[in-house]
Amino acid sequence: MFNRIMVPVDLTHADRLAKALNVAGDLAAHYGAQLVYVGVTASTPSSIAHTPKEYGEKLAAFAKAQGLAAGATAEAHPVTTHDPAVDLDPALVKAAEETGADLVVMASHIPGIADHFWPSNGGTIASRARVSVMVVR
Repeated sequence: MFNRIMVPVDLTHADRLAKALNVAGDLAAHYGAQLVYVGVTASTPSSIAHTPKEYGEKLAAFAKAQGLAAGATAEAHPVTTHDPAVDLDPALVKAAEETGADLVVMASHIPGIADHFWPSNGGTIASRARVSVMVVR
């Protein structure tokens, strides 16, 4: 049913993604699908990496570990943007097309007062992507 499952990850908050990572891994193992971990970063230094190349290496190591844990093949797809806070949603929609994903599995954020004013990333991706999107809370 699914061949390539895209999993957006924020390496800064990887500890909060366990449920979504487990769901993506289970689906990949069940369907024999490949996992594609997508991370969006800036070209400027961050708390995770000093350069986009270093970020890509860290994302690749994360993807490899997640793939081994799930018993599925996995790869990393780092995306560099000018401002990840502003460009995150369009970058993820574009990454879904670039990676050939037929499913996106992503973690939900904890709902709060801001949701009354700004849409969630999961909701935006689900409304704009051309593939199925599963938001895991």
